[in-house]
Amino acid sequence: MSNPPPSYTEIEVVKNQYSDRDYLVKISIPEFTCVCPKTGHPDFAIIEINYIPDALIVELKSLKLYLQGFRNMGIFHEAVTNKIIDDFRLACKPRRVDVVGQFNPRGGISTVVEAHWSE
Repeated sequence: MSNPPPSYTEIEVVKNQYSDRDYLVKISIPEFTCVCPKTGHPDFAIIEINYIPDALIVELKSLKLYLQGFRNMGIFHEAVTNKIIDDFRLACKPRRVDVVGQFNPRGGISTVVEAHWSE
């Protein structure tokens, strides 16, 4: 029996003390894993989240735990990248966010999926 997919409600946020200015936060998750929904084999990726916060910033430990929720989940590269950006937006409502999934090669094919959003 598989666990439910991670939810944006698992991502904790705190008040941004510098909401009066734009600044870029770059987060890199070099050990992201999920599962290929067709083969059941593990997929490995580097997930990069770059965002310009508004009133809230993301608490990193909760983000790490949220991302670990994908570990045993069968999901396509495109779907996981877009779910991460959607959940991130719902959690902290940034001015801008970009999520890049750089998936390791399998069978001679590597995949990079980029999702972008701005106000």
